[in-house]
Amino acid sequence: MVNPTSSQRPSGMPFHKYQRYEKFPLPDRQWPDRMPERAPLWASVDLRDGNQALIDPMDMERKWAMYRLLVRMGFKEIEVGFPLSSQADWDFTRAVIERDAIPDDVTIQVMSPIRDGMIEETVRSVRGAPRVILQVYNPTSTAQRRVVFGMSREEVKRLALVGAERALKLRDSLPGTEIYLQYGTESFTQTEPEFALEVCNAVLDLWRPEPAEQVRIVLPSTVECYPPHEFADRIEWMHRNLAYRDAIILSLHQHNDRGSAIASAELALLAGADRVEGTLFGNGERAGNVDLVTLAMNLYSQGIDPQLDLSFLDEARQIVEYCNRLPVPPRQPWAGDFVHTSFAGSHQDAISKGLAEREAGTSRCWDVPYLPIDPRDVGRDYQALIRINQQSGKGGIAYLMRQEHGYVLPRRLQIELAALVQERAEGAGEITPEQLREWFTAEYVADAGDAREGAGAVSEEAAPGALAALLAERGLAGTLRDLVVQQPDDGAARGAAGWKAYAEVADGPRVRWGVGEGTARDEAVGRALRSAVRRMAAAHTVNGSTGSKER
Repeated sequence: MVNPTSSQRPSGMPFHKYQRYEKFPLPDRQWPDRMPERAPLWASVDLRDGNQALIDPMDMERKWAMYRLLVRMGFKEIEVGFPLSSQADWDFTRAVIERDAIPDDVTIQVMSPIRDGMIEETVRSVRGAPRVILQVYNPTSTAQRRVVFGMSREEVKRLALVGAERALKLRDSLPGTEIYLQYGTESFTQTEPEFALEVCNAVLDLWRPEPAEQVRIVLPSTVECYPPHEFADRIEWMHRNLAYRDAIILSLHQHNDRGSAIASAELALLAGADRVEGTLFGNGERAGNVDLVTLAMNLYSQGIDPQLDLSFLDEARQIVEYCNRLPVPPRQPWAGDFVHTSFAGSHQDAISKGLAEREAGTSRCWDVPYLPIDPRDVGRDYQALIRINQQSGKGGIAYLMRQEHGYVLPRRLQIELAALVQERAEGAGEITPEQLREWFTAEYVADAGDAREGAGAVSEEAAPGALAALLAERGLAGTLRDLVVQQPDDGAARGAAGWKAYAEVADGPRVRWGVGEGTARDEAVGRALRSAVRRMAAAHTVNGSTGSKER
């Protein structure tokens, strides 16, 4: 077998100092044969994990804007902050509670490391809240045990149990507040799976959860260390072996260091996880958190209710950009400016035909080439689906001429116009619909002067004779190859009212189209003939004097 990399040269980079991940053996894995069936429980950490990663953390006004957005989108669990990390986080946590801003179906979340006094103070910050998830956590990875804490496995497990016991004692300490306990093994991805299981099960044996208590275990991909399939294997093994599995909610918390947080989360959900913590559009430490919008939209595109309202995605993106003071990239899945847009000619032609099929009512399910969803579902219209540059072809240009300006161009005119546009667009970047109309009008549409020159009104039956007379006036010959008349309002609603006619004139291999508009059918036909003759005369002049190649 040929080695495709045999001709490559060594990079010279110090790759030897990095170790490969150790594969976790799970020969009877079940997740590859499963399909997604429903949305997980979503938990937003924008106000804590996302906020702590910002160069300019959110002030109170921006926090409220983010919180209101999350509630509007339908998040039922929202981490409002890390109350002991800053006065700002403490103040916002208190404000959400004291302003009675927690809807009846929403639970707020706060977190605390397992350190002396911190869990108690964190619980104090949520006094008066109706429902709270109290997350306690401690790092368990080999590197953190060695470098940060200088602790053995047994000492780390004992620390986890100390925090779990404090949280349990405080669970019923706030009258009128229901506290749900959550334990997290920070750096789960860098922890030996058997040790992570040992620590989690020790905590669960202490808590002895019942289903109604909604106890959560979160296994964070604090640093993404290996491919998605490897993460899924470890989650499935934990799912099988966690104590009290039927009474707990197994949660994910993905980071995107390898760029595969979305895939890791999707496979881990197949492997048995119930819940996902993440952020809108993936803001977060280093390469970011898992993007909950992409995860939810991926489900939606497969016919699964995402359990979030994503129908105003552009507005949501603008709010997030305001809150984070970071732009969402134009190629961001589902929500970027360009993700429903095609510039390439073959793509544009396929999209145009797919949309036409839907307009004709011949397709029940959404099945338009190059568009995995209907952009209208997320608040977009079809106006920006097709955009023109020098790569664009006849299908995209024809689509814009129809949708934006009301011209339903015959196919051969589409081809001729596409060549003209590609020639003029070279080096010009994107061509706007207005610029396209300007070029089209200047090149093809007969102006009012044509009628004064004698084109007048011509019926379709009289068109061949009228054309011969117009050609003879200029010393030209030719025949009427095609004549198409478009009735008013036959096309896009944006099109100008009135009749439109398209006349194709041929003189041997030389072919030219003309376009005419008028308040009456015969007026449009006469102007189209005059336009075609004018363009044919110009072609003879140019080719006769310069020998230029025909377009």
